[in-house]
Amino acid sequence: MEDSRKSRVPIAPEVSGDVAAEAVASQLIAEQLREISALSTRFQRHVGQSLSVNDTDLSAMEHLMTNGPLTPTDLSHRLGISTAATTVMVDRLTALGHVHREPHAHDRRKVVVVPTPASVQEAFATLEPMISGVSRVTAALPAQDSAVVTRFLSEVIGVFRQAIPTAD
Repeated sequence: MEDSRKSRVPIAPEVSGDVAAEAVASQLIAEQLREISALSTRFQRHVGQSLSVNDTDLSAMEHLMTNGPLTPTDLSHRLGISTAATTVMVDRLTALGHVHREPHAHDRRKVVVVPTPASVQEAFATLEPMISGVSRVTAALPAQDSAVVTRFLSEVIGVFRQAIPTAD
């Protein structure tokens, strides 16, 4: 008799099942995005530790490796720190062998901060396993899936950009 009562329990309509499945999928995606964010932070910390630098120093090195030599003032603006703090940071990075100062190509009064080839090589050696791993994963995606992932990530990036207040 117990079994017959269980079979009479009303089943939610199919729409409810779809809504519930969408909610579970949405929650899973949100959890995965949080995990990617946390792992990204941990990986950034790992890269900084392997280079013996703090987060600000690592950001400076990233700007220099991505954009090429920068003046201390340009670096200061990109990092959002004072020029005095930038001087201390560049001194620290110079002492560690990550950067050196060179005369500016067009203005004799200025210097530019340049990453050393050995430091760039060391940074890329640390980054390479992650970069090649992600490349393998993306290369294995069928074109249709790749388009969906690209659209999704673009929309998530847009949400982040909209959530960050812009300076007046």
